[in-house]
Amino acid sequence: MNYDAYFCKRLEELRSEGRYRIFADLERVVGKFPRATHHAAHGKREVTVWCSNDYLGMGQHPTVLAAMHEALDRCGAGAGGTRNISGTNHYHVLLERELADLHQKEAALLFTSGYVSNWAALGTLASCMPGCVVLSDELNHASMIEGIRGSRAPVRIFAHNDPADLARKLAEVDTDAPKLVAFESVYSMDGDIAPIAELCDVADAYGAMTYLDEVHAVGLYGPQGGGVAAQQGLSNRLTVIEGTLAKGFGVVGGYIAGSAALCDFVRSHSSGFIFTTALPPHVAAGALASVRYLKSSSTERETMHSRVARLRTRLDNIGVPHLRNPSHIVPVMVGNADLCRQISDILLNDYDIYIQPINYPTVRRGTERLRITASPFHSELDIERLTTALAEIWSSSLVRDSVGGLRASFRTMEVAHVADMAGAG
Repeated sequence: MNYDAYFCKRLEELRSEGRYRIFADLERVVGKFPRATHHAAHGKREVTVWCSNDYLGMGQHPTVLAAMHEALDRCGAGAGGTRNISGTNHYHVLLERELADLHQKEAALLFTSGYVSNWAALGTLASCMPGCVVLSDELNHASMIEGIRGSRAPVRIFAHNDPADLARKLAEVDTDAPKLVAFESVYSMDGDIAPIAELCDVADAYGAMTYLDEVHAVGLYGPQGGGVAAQQGLSNRLTVIEGTLAKGFGVVGGYIAGSAALCDFVRSHSSGFIFTTALPPHVAAGALASVRYLKSSSTERETMHSRVARLRTRLDNIGVPHLRNPSHIVPVMVGNADLCRQISDILLNDYDIYIQPINYPTVRRGTERLRITASPFHSELDIERLTTALAEIWSSSLVRDSVGGLRASFRTMEVAHVADMAGAG
């Protein structure tokens, strides 16, 4: 077999479908967020980033940077080992305590990323409880799917955000079998929010554990940034709350929070925790500073949500289609992979605006989009520049020639989305 020829053929298929991923070469500049320097073949220039997951700009907050500098000078660059073998730094211990407190849980456990925390925790829990059956929302993140798949436990997929379907699926499971219901709070592509209380009601009725991914909510919701469950006063109803330190908190890393026994169980049995080097101490220190800061400051959250509302209003005014949802995520729907890429290129090359196109397999085919995230640091002028650019592109021949298909595609997506949200209610 000519291996390289096979690889090239498959890559060419991605290019022909408009799904080949091109990474924007960006250099974040301290103090200028959401501006960044874009390095390209023809030179470099400043662009405005409208798709960052550093939702609150905490990755450049002076408090976070100062904590990281201090820890770097004090402890050096790396942890020096796995958590078990010399790699547990005091910053890890302090951060786990802070995260447990954030979610009103007995304990927390750090991982090297949000992806790893889902993969490792779900895989461990589902594989180590004999006979465990996992109930998974059909739109759960790839990291959750991989963890569940790796556990080899039987899995039942329930309709997205649908407590009634969850109940039907649970009713089919042996009453005495361990059961684990896994879902997210804020779904990152459509921006819809799970009916957490209703899903917990169903899980409780059937004696199931609940596992909530709050990756796109921690730092952003709740009086102290504890996520949607905290905002709704439901943290005590979740068996496990999983989160990231790389989005609302602006650094890197992942974690779970739960009972002391559960966290210790995962710590003691998870290969994804046991056999990997611990987070560098300065990373843990920066995350610790960010969590503590956002516990006491709501300014960043409130400003971000205000900017999101303003952006939605302007998109409505100019007639650019976006999915309605109650979260901070603004999906501008395109519905065609190649067109989505072209719009993204025009925004970058002609308007100095960077928004990465989102295509399959991240979203379903025919639901390609520009996923826009407004931060507290996007100004009114930034919003005006973005929406003016989108208005001009949407009225151009590129989009105008496809407008009938786009409108039909968006109506289909919106009807499906409204139906999902109605089911969730």
